[in-house]
Amino acid sequence: MNQHTSVDRVTVDVRAQDPISQAGLASHLRTRPEVRLVEPENTETPEVVVVVADAVDEDVLRALRQIHRTSAVRGVLVTTHIDEQQLLSAAECGFIGIVRRAEATPERLVRVIGAVAKGEGHVPPDLLGNLLEQVGRLQGEVLGPRGLNFTGLANREIEVLRLVAEGCDTADIALKLAYSERTIKNVLHAVMTRLNLRNRSHAVAYALRQGLI
Repeated sequence: MNQHTSVDRVTVDVRAQDPISQAGLASHLRTRPEVRLVEPENTETPEVVVVVADAVDEDVLRALRQIHRTSAVRGVLVTTHIDEQQLLSAAECGFIGIVRRAEATPERLVRVIGAVAKGEGHVPPDLLGNLLEQVGRLQGEVLGPRGLNFTGLANREIEVLRLVAEGCDTADIALKLAYSERTIKNVLHAVMTRLNLRNRSHAVAYALRQGLI
């Protein structure tokens, strides 16, 4: 038997553009044992805020930014219309769960709320596919020709970290890559400063976690 105590129930704040949507969503979620609604008069900080909007226009984005500026709460956005750019704008505001209104059954909403509370995102599959295509184009057409990638590291920086991980010292790396030792030291210093890495071992660990080496 699946029971949820008050300890593991996700606290949720519901916000909608119109009172009917607000009341309807609140009544659906109030009956679910997985979540607990934070009432308007309550000063408790929720774990997840659910915003309902027909379209992600500038007014809605302004509201999302305001939520993001004033709290660390994660968000779920329930909307009728959203494109890839609006998806990115919502994600920048901490709204990592996106559900289309036509698919917003109580069961699906509760699943997404639970995932977002754990820091896991949820995006409609078609939007995700289009977004990944855009990411691929950006890497191939914009970042790649400039020697950059989404990790924030240039190709030369990745190559230096790969050789550090293989146990090469500064002189070895300089010889292999045909750079001066000063250049190699500058590359490592720049990487560690930009990414707040403590030392070479920390830099190698970062590169491993990112799947770069």
